[in-house]
Amino acid sequence: MPYASHLRTRRSRIGHPLRRWALGALLATLAGCSTLPLPELHPPVPTHWRQAPPSATPAAPTDLRGWWRAFHDASLNALIDRALADNLDVAQAMERLEAARALHRTAGAQFLPQLRAKTEDVPDPDASASFFVAGFDALWELNLFGRGTAERRMARGDLDAAASDLRAARVSLVAEVTRDWLDLRAAQQQEQWLTRIRDMRRQQYLMLQTRQRLRLAGAQDVDRARAALAQADAALVEPRDAIDASAQQLATLLGQAEPDPAWFKAAPMPTLGAWRLHSLPADLLRSRPEILHAQAEVLRTAGEAGLARANRYPSLALGGSLIWSTSLQAHRPTDDNAVASIGPVINIPLFDWGMRAAQAHAKEHELKASVLAYRQTVLQGVAEVETALGRLRRQAEYERHCTEAAAALGHADDVMARRAALKLAGPMDQAESAIASDQAALAQVQARASHGLAFVALFKALGGAPLPAGDPSERTQERD
Repeated sequence: MPYASHLRTRRSRIGHPLRRWALGALLATLAGCSTLPLPELHPPVPTHWRQAPPSATPAAPTDLRGWWRAFHDASLNALIDRALADNLDVAQAMERLEAARALHRTAGAQFLPQLRAKTEDVPDPDASASFFVAGFDALWELNLFGRGTAERRMARGDLDAAASDLRAARVSLVAEVTRDWLDLRAAQQQEQWLTRIRDMRRQQYLMLQTRQRLRLAGAQDVDRARAALAQADAALVEPRDAIDASAQQLATLLGQAEPDPAWFKAAPMPTLGAWRLHSLPADLLRSRPEILHAQAEVLRTAGEAGLARANRYPSLALGGSLIWSTSLQAHRPTDDNAVASIGPVINIPLFDWGMRAAQAHAKEHELKASVLAYRQTVLQGVAEVETALGRLRRQAEYERHCTEAAAALGHADDVMARRAALKLAGPMDQAESAIASDQAALAQVQARASHGLAFVALFKALGGAPLPAGDPSERTQERD
C-alpha cells in the first residue's frame, strides 16, 4: 500500500472529532485530579524574639545582607568582597547550582514528543537474505496522574537545595572572614599589651635584683619576680600563634596560598557601632539556609511521593514510526518498502502492582518525615538565634564593665605616676600600678573581641549574607 493511502487509512480509524475532544478532556482530567497535594508545613515560629534588644536603640536597622558594616572597618569590607569573589567553597556551590539549573530546565521533557532516527542491518530468519532498514520512531508520553508535576517538583527541590547550599556557603564565609579578622586584630592588640606587661615584669625583676644586691630584698622576692617574668614571656605565645593561624585562615578563605603582609601590621581592633535588629522570627524562613534546605527537601520528597503514586497507574503514550527497507543482496533484488504506523502505547502494571503500592506508601511516610524534619530545623534555628541574642546582650554588659574597670585603673595609674614624681611612691609601686592598668586594658580587648564575635554568631544564625547577583531576595515554596 502506498504511504499516503496507508496514512489516510490510519487517520480514518481515529474517529469523529467529538470523540477526540472527549478523549482529550478525559486525559486532562486524569492528569490533574491525581496530583498529590503539597503538605502544609506549619513552621513553629514565635511572634517575637524573647531576647531581643530594646527597639528604642538610636540606630538604623542593621541590614541582614551587610551586617558586618556595623564594625565600620573598610579593610574588613574589602576582605569580604574579595572572599565572596574568590572563595573556592562558594565557587563549588555556584557550579552545583548551575548544574541543578540545567537539569531543572529540562524537567518534564519526557512528556514532550520524542523523535529518534535509526538504521540497522536485519537478516532474514532463514539467513537467506539481509536488509538495510532506516526510519524514524516517535513517542509522546501523556502526562497522566500527576507524573509531570512530580518530576517538576523533584527538579525544583534539587534546584532550591542547591540554592540554599550556595547561601549557606556565603553565610558561613562572611561569618568566618569577620571572625578571623576580629581574632587577628584582637590578638595583635593582646600582643601589644602583653609585651608592655612583660617589659614591666622585666623591670621589676631587674629592680629586685638590685635591691637584693643592696640586701633590701630577699632571694624569695627575686624568684617570684623571675617566675612572673617567665609567665609574661609564656603568655605572648598564645596571641602570636593566634595571629599566624588567623592570617593563614583568612588566606584560605580568600582562595590564596599566603597571607597578605599588610595583615601582620598591628592596627586597632574594629569596634562594633550602634545597631538595631529588625528581623522577626518569621524572617528565618526566608534567610536561614538550613530552613531553606529543609523546605527544598520537602518539595523534592513530595515529587518522589507523587511519582511513586503515579507509577501505580497505567502510562499512556502515542507512538508512531516510519520505516524504509531495501535488500543488501545484489543477486536477490527486492523492491524498496516504506511502512508507516501510528497508535497508542499502553503500559499497565499487573503483577508488580503490590510492590509499586508499597513504594508509594513508603514515599508518603518519607514525605511526612521531611515535614517533621523541616519543623525541627525551624525550632533549632529559633533556639540558636535566641541563644545568640542572649549571649550578645551579656557580652555587651561584660565589655561595659571591663571598660569601666580599665578606665578606673588607668586613672589610678595616673595618680600613682604623679605620686612617684613627687617621691611619694616607689618604683615598685608604680610598676605594679602600671601592670594592673595594662591587665585591665588587656581584659577590655578580650571583652571587645568576645562582644564582636557574639555579634557575628547572631547574624550567622539569622542567615545574614549578600545574595548572588541576579538572584531573587526571597524564595517561596511552589504551590499548585
